[in-house]
Amino acid sequence: MAFSSETNGTLRSNDLWIFAYGSLMWRPGFPFAETQRARLDGWHRRFCIVSRYYRGTAEHPGLLLGLDRGGSCEGIAFRVAAEKAREVLRYLRVREQISGVYREARLNIEVHATPALRPTAVVFLAEPAHPSYVRFRLPVWQQARIITHARGSTGSNLDYLANTLGEIARLNIRERELERVLSSIGRVRLVPGNGAARPGFGGPKRAIPGWPLGVRYRLSDVKRFGHRSRMG
Repeated sequence: MAFSSETNGTLRSNDLWIFAYGSLMWRPGFPFAETQRARLDGWHRRFCIVSRYYRGTAEHPGLLLGLDRGGSCEGIAFRVAAEKAREVLRYLRVREQISGVYREARLNIEVHATPALRPTAVVFLAEPAHPSYVRFRLPVWQQARIITHARGSTGSNLDYLANTLGEIARLNIRERELERVLSSIGRVRLVPGNGAARPGFGGPKRAIPGWPLGVRYRLSDVKRFGHRSRMG
């Protein structure tokens, strides 16, 4: 159990819980009172979000993790003091909902240290109806190729993968597919003609089904998803 310096760790029923499974685990960016390893059932993490800002660009998109249906996901539960809840939610919505690709939900999680404790937590689920959602599971080599060459406003896609796996390892969690993606990075770099100037997906002629090749937002998409960063 870890506590920030701002609180004494007192648990209150109106505190806010947040479930983190990607960059929020190692770069939360908000004040919290406590962290615990936790599990969310019914959802699993996978690279199913196209990133054209944080970890990629329109020309060279990257991949971000999302919570997709099925299985379970091990991650971190942050407890936020009630008086900080509104401020933290506002921050998260601006950060996570830059394109509205995530659907904010409240789901029960299991806190490992206290199995009887199943608080309702804020989670950000992948939105299948969004243009940036990748419907089909990409082959490991393809994920590696995309991630190797993508870089956005907050850094390289490779750093995102490595930092996430580092935090997962610290928690003694195994994510074998993500581990295989990272181990494939070296082989991708050794392939002749696989330089950074080439798009990660190999260009339109070699498009993979379900991989959005360009920004395809319509006015209806903006209206449908754009409000999510301004909720609450």
